[in-house]
Amino acid sequence: MLHKVTGKQHNSKMCFVCGLKNNFGIHAHFYITENQELIAIFKPSQEHQSYPGRLHGGIASAILDETIGRAILNKYDEEIWGVTIDLNVKFKKTIPLNEELKVIGRITNENSRIFEGTGEIILKNGDVAVTASGKYLKVPLEKIGDFDRIENEWKVVELESDPKEIEV
Repeated sequence: MLHKVTGKQHNSKMCFVCGLKNNFGIHAHFYITENQELIAIFKPSQEHQSYPGRLHGGIASAILDETIGRAILNKYDEEIWGVTIDLNVKFKKTIPLNEELKVIGRITNENSRIFEGTGEIILKNGDVAVTASGKYLKVPLEKIGDFDRIENEWKVVELESDPKEIEV
């Protein structure tokens, strides 16, 4: 299925998932689609393995958690963040390293304080490797911790390679 990209979310400096200056991170980029889903794109490397040549399950869980949790940012003009309450992950296929992966996250239910979402990691051939569902508490960034947007380089980073459409 082809998804039209309507926007891109912020990256930061040191976050394990989206931190562009974290030498051990996965450097994911997050794209907003026309139907308010969020698609993350990243390419795991040798530092992210468990068994040789395979992505570690904890890292697969982390990218799903981040993608589902960030999907709430697509719905509001103000920054509302998701703090994980519960995350359930099901592993269906092994995930190779050094291959571009796509992760889809969406909101399935919400009220004034909590939202729920689902997500999948999609392999290059289109197979679903991992699924997840989660429940998150809506929290303004200022209440999560000391987060300085400038110090943490929290900004949208435009790349020449940013897609206009994403095939999943």
